[in-house]
Amino acid sequence: MKIAIPYANGKLALHFGHCEGFILFEVDREKKEILSKTELSAPEHEPGLFPKWLAEQGAQMIIAGGMGGRARTLFLEKGIEVIVGAPCDTPEQLIQHWLAGTLRQGENVCDH
Repeated sequence: MKIAIPYANGKLALHFGHCEGFILFEVDREKKEILSKTELSAPEHEPGLFPKWLAEQGAQMIIAGGMGGRARTLFLEKGIEVIVGAPCDTPEQLIQHWLAGTLRQGENVCDH
């Protein structure tokens, strides 16, 4: 499984549309381990671009701090599961928590 996490300054970007890039983790859900980690520079942000672009990269899930309703719908249409309200940790910490089943989710910090 491939999970995308938007980041800025080494931590989760609270609004994925304003991120520096994405880290794409390939994980083994059953063994609960990271198989690979790829850092991707974000393309220039345009409404609706990230869901299509991340689907082309093979992402099957995105863990975000906040995301607007339209973006969430576009991700789901591309078959990408969406988790919002994640805390502002490093991408590696977020993946480890997700693998362990301890990822805390709060409110979606995006208001559009």
